[in-house]
Amino acid sequence: MMATISKADGLTGSLYNFDERIDRLNSGSAKWTYYKDVIPMWVADMDFKVPPAIAQALHARIDHGIFGYEFPSAALTQALVSWVDKRYGWKIQADEIVMLPALVSGMALVSKALGHVGEHAITFTPVYHPFLSVPAGQGLHVTEVQLKPVMRGNYIDYEIDFDAFERAITPRTSLFIHCHPHNPAGREFTPEENRRVAEICLKHNLTMVTDEIWCDLTLDGTAHVPMSALSEEIGQNTITLMAPSKTFNVPSLGFGFAVIPNKKTRQLIMNAREGLIPFNNSLGMVAALAAYTESDDWLAALQHYLTENRNVALDYLAENMPNIKSTQPNATYLLWLDCKAAGIEGNAQQFFMDKARVALSDGGPFGSGGEGYVRLNFGCPREQLLEALDLMRSALHTL
Repeated sequence: MMATISKADGLTGSLYNFDERIDRLNSGSAKWTYYKDVIPMWVADMDFKVPPAIAQALHARIDHGIFGYEFPSAALTQALVSWVDKRYGWKIQADEIVMLPALVSGMALVSKALGHVGEHAITFTPVYHPFLSVPAGQGLHVTEVQLKPVMRGNYIDYEIDFDAFERAITPRTSLFIHCHPHNPAGREFTPEENRRVAEICLKHNLTMVTDEIWCDLTLDGTAHVPMSALSEEIGQNTITLMAPSKTFNVPSLGFGFAVIPNKKTRQLIMNAREGLIPFNNSLGMVAALAAYTESDDWLAALQHYLTENRNVALDYLAENMPNIKSTQPNATYLLWLDCKAAGIEGNAQQFFMDKARVALSDGGPFGSGGEGYVRLNFGCPREQLLEALDLMRSALHTL
């Protein structure tokens, strides 16, 4: 049976129309042009226009007409301080902020500054693949500690194996790199889980790098608690990476930031960035200021829409593709789908590409525990989501 979209389920007719389908084929979009003639549900950017405040601020800045080297404004720095206080009750100081052009380059910078060739970085898998490739590119050996998949009702959840984590730490391990909320599992780790992880890191003198790029995109009213906010001691041992790119759909504008309370660590990072990390993109800084000061209502509407998209997708899978098990994310706009019992021969991502013309992310590059999985991005108009799911269902019915 072909699924239909109910306009009542979305926000059509409101100020923000996330149901609008926008042609991105001629925009240079990697998402829409890397694979040909498919519905792209893979790379983590959304098919929604940015908040009106961001578009207006960018228009005004372009009208100014000069784009020389720029320092971050005091207003932008204060906006970052105020945002994490307002959203998370996290008190930071302006001088603890280090601006970055992107979080992957920030991860590389931290790996270069704090790790030495031949040392080890440790992370939980399956995980977004730069957590594996970026430290390795800086000469570090990456130790993978697999999260434990468990079924909670009809959904996959993940637990941290704390004993396995501590056993995997060696005298050469210097960094723990954490994805919180977690990509691809869509999991907001609890303060209790993170505190236990942090205590192990403190015990073994590991610096913690926590990528919290998804922190603003929680679902179901889930509260995000930054790792660094757990205690003063944990904060002094933690580098937090954040950005507006996922939340407000501006990844190509090149803006992110790190919060580094420890002065010595912060200076090491600043020294390492010299000649390596460029000035921030001026339009990225404009977009970030508008995002963090004028876009709260848009974000609330987006979280509602994404929650409904998740629910629609999970209901569809349960009814039409019961042999594919999914996570039930409380953060991100990502579903992590276990296809091992679906009867697919070979690679599931390639199967859906060839037979359904739907592009998903292959689970293999996400490290140990990713084999047999695909990742689906539901940050798109609901009609597009249902169209992709219909094609996937039809392809499975041919087996």
